[in-house]
Amino acid sequence: MEIDLSPKLAKKVYGGDGGSYHAWNPSELPMLRQGNIGAAKLALEKNGFALPRYSDSSKVAYVLQGTGVGGIVLPESEEKVIAIKKGDAIALPFGVVTWWYNKEDTELVVLFLGDTSKAHKTGEFTDFFLTGANGIFTGFSTEFVGRAWDVEENVVKTLVGKQSGKGIVKLQEGFKMPEPKKEHRQGMALNCEEAPLDVDIKNGGRVVVLNTKNLPLVGEVGLGADLVRLDGSAMCSPGFSCDSALQVTYIVRGSGRVQVVGVDGKRVLETTVKGGNLFIVPRFFVVSKIADPEGLEWFSIITTPNPIFTHLAGRTSVWKALSPQVLEASFNVESDVEKHFRSKRLSSEIFFAPPN
Repeated sequence: MEIDLSPKLAKKVYGGDGGSYHAWNPSELPMLRQGNIGAAKLALEKNGFALPRYSDSSKVAYVLQGTGVGGIVLPESEEKVIAIKKGDAIALPFGVVTWWYNKEDTELVVLFLGDTSKAHKTGEFTDFFLTGANGIFTGFSTEFVGRAWDVEENVVKTLVGKQSGKGIVKLQEGFKMPEPKKEHRQGMALNCEEAPLDVDIKNGGRVVVLNTKNLPLVGEVGLGADLVRLDGSAMCSPGFSCDSALQVTYIVRGSGRVQVVGVDGKRVLETTVKGGNLFIVPRFFVVSKIADPEGLEWFSIITTPNPIFTHLAGRTSVWKALSPQVLEASFNVESDVEKHFRSKRLSSEIFFAPPN
């Protein structure tokens, strides 16, 4: 049975004055269910507050737009209050409690990509709220809440009765939230737009890879990630993950063409992608992208904390490693054709500048 790999946009799940929560549905993007992957976006307006919650999935968060504050409580640890801004990647292991707040005029948008192999619903995140109209307080009886937190019945009724918002609320102008602490960012977040480049090719593109070296927490999450910026009309070499990992790609901005080739050399996807699209490349399938003139930028997670890719074009291509005789026999061509083929892309890496 063929699986639809075409890119999809997120759909609104809930929201109000403070902002909204959007998610990709596995019924529309079947690879989410097959790959045990969840994907969602949180958008907060000014003074929007995403109530404290924990999830049934480990995730990587990536700030797509704006600035704000994030509260993170790791199991049996103190609260970390960190300033977040566009380009930040944050690893969120199992059991972490988070909240998010935006005090600026610009909308704060955070992308979440993660592993749902232990989730209640395959291919979807389920959040459990500590407060709010759908929070845990509202589920327990007055007796249980009173005894657990050692408070009087009237206090319990006040606590429960005041919680009218679901998931996201809008705080009053001037409400003082905790101030972020610079030292709390250490080891919690990495700004992919400011981090040292792992690949930098003139007129081609740039890559920052998120792994256990620059953000050790991704080891607990079990995911790797990267931010790729492809220059206008440049090409990303055809390649595949050689360690059986899935690649989940969100288009941050720009547009371009994508082709994916799967089993038996069949092209399983040929499409144009644009900002807001999400698509998933199955294990071992080969993917290549060509940016439109304005360029193409994407953020991806890979379902292993230290991914390994094999590229099929460029100086590091597997073709360059194979002996000439093997290529001649494989392609069934004369040696002069093989030599011409091998002589190309001797200096290019994984990105190729547009032809002159």
